[in-house]
Amino acid sequence: MMIDIIGKKYSDIKKGLNDGSFDPLDLAKSYLDRIEKLDPKIRAFLSLEKEFILKQAEESSKRRKSGNPLSEFDGIPIGIKDNICIKGIKTTCASKILENFVSPYDATAIEKLKEKGFVLFPRLNMDEFAMGSSTENSAYQITTNPFDTNCIPGGSSGGSAAAVAAQFLPVTLGSDTGGSIRQPASLCGIYGLKPTYGRVSRYGLVAYASSLDQIGPLSNDILGISDVFSVISGKDYRDSTSKSNPPYVSDFVESGLTGMKIGIMKGEEDHWDSGVASKFNKVVELLKGKGAEIVELDFSLFQSSIPIYYIIATAECSSNLSRFDGIKYGYRDTSAKKLEDLYIESRTQGFGTEVKRRILLGTFSLSSGYYDAYYGKAQKARVLIQEKYKKFFGKVDIILQPTSPTTAFKIGEKTKDPVQMYKADILTTSVNLAGLPGISIPAGLDEKGLPIGIQITASNEEEKKILSVSKLMSEFDELRIDLPKEIS
Repeated sequence: MMIDIIGKKYSDIKKGLNDGSFDPLDLAKSYLDRIEKLDPKIRAFLSLEKEFILKQAEESSKRRKSGNPLSEFDGIPIGIKDNICIKGIKTTCASKILENFVSPYDATAIEKLKEKGFVLFPRLNMDEFAMGSSTENSAYQITTNPFDTNCIPGGSSGGSAAAVAAQFLPVTLGSDTGGSIRQPASLCGIYGLKPTYGRVSRYGLVAYASSLDQIGPLSNDILGISDVFSVISGKDYRDSTSKSNPPYVSDFVESGLTGMKIGIMKGEEDHWDSGVASKFNKVVELLKGKGAEIVELDFSLFQSSIPIYYIIATAECSSNLSRFDGIKYGYRDTSAKKLEDLYIESRTQGFGTEVKRRILLGTFSLSSGYYDAYYGKAQKARVLIQEKYKKFFGKVDIILQPTSPTTAFKIGEKTKDPVQMYKADILTTSVNLAGLPGISIPAGLDEKGLPIGIQITASNEEEKKILSVSKLMSEFDELRIDLPKEIS
């Protein structure tokens, strides 16, 4: 029996499964039907592992019918970005160098989802190796924005965001290195959480920049974010940077906004689209009206976050991607006669333009004679940003910003100017540099009908605080966004 999934939030799906209104197999088939009809316009999926999906759903259905579900989440569909390993499924990172790589193991986040009975929907498109802000850098296809298919969905988790916005799934997993969950969540009108660094194990996440990467959820409501975060977070002996389990965050704090100190950027509106600036100012006034105290903060230091981020991220990418050499696994050029040619040709043919650019930038900044001038200074500047945030959170409870300085731009609009593309992350990279938690929540549409997102940041391990504020704000009619029913 097909289920009417249009307009259904994650919370509706969870409730329907637990009260017996929905059957997991019927639910999976209903989502698959919508994906098969409409994904040719969105191109969120690199491949649809239908047999794998239906097998999981059938097993979940049997457990539900026998009265033995694995958890309250048993049967909930969740999409997976193509850089998170699932045993027996291709994990290509949207790159030709890994086009035939089948993962021999599950990422820790995947293990935890399976233990609770989530039904996994692989493989969501992305910028190659998570390097990009538009999902135009995939080696296979460009994902489009469900609100306007002439526009980008953001990146690098563009497939994950577009799948939720197109109502293909109620929740997905992405990864965030410099804004790659929050920025596409903003441009697609949904929720997206970047947890505190270490809150979610990186084991099984194909590395881009190890000191910045973090797995996190995207969803069409705040309960989906908090539930999935609670499931996938926690200490993992296979990731030495991981942290202990947080308290269950779906028990939202309903304390209201009265007396809450909210920090905002001062004097930065000139760098944002007029529609974004206008909406942000309206949100600030709305919060004031609800009793919040607004505190202006000096963010001038954070104008350096983009160069700091790109020096550190590219240096780590240069190191991490050196393993793709045509020898161990991945693409290999078969025409090479010498070992050096094998390395060169395999990497030349296997990597895309943006990945090559970042490898070269990183190799340069790590090279002898330039290490101290670039990488060393960037690491020192990173500490300054971390210290600045500590001072901010001595004054305020949360920080409020636009997630992106613009709404979704046209496909191809910024591909010829990498620097302009990099600036799309100007409001998100500092959060990764400091290792803080940040969330993007919907804040209405601009005059072109494109979504605007608001970013909420808090101190380390304060996910519960930002999720509670997000839940309060999700109830404001002025910020509500209806996801597209039809895709034109």
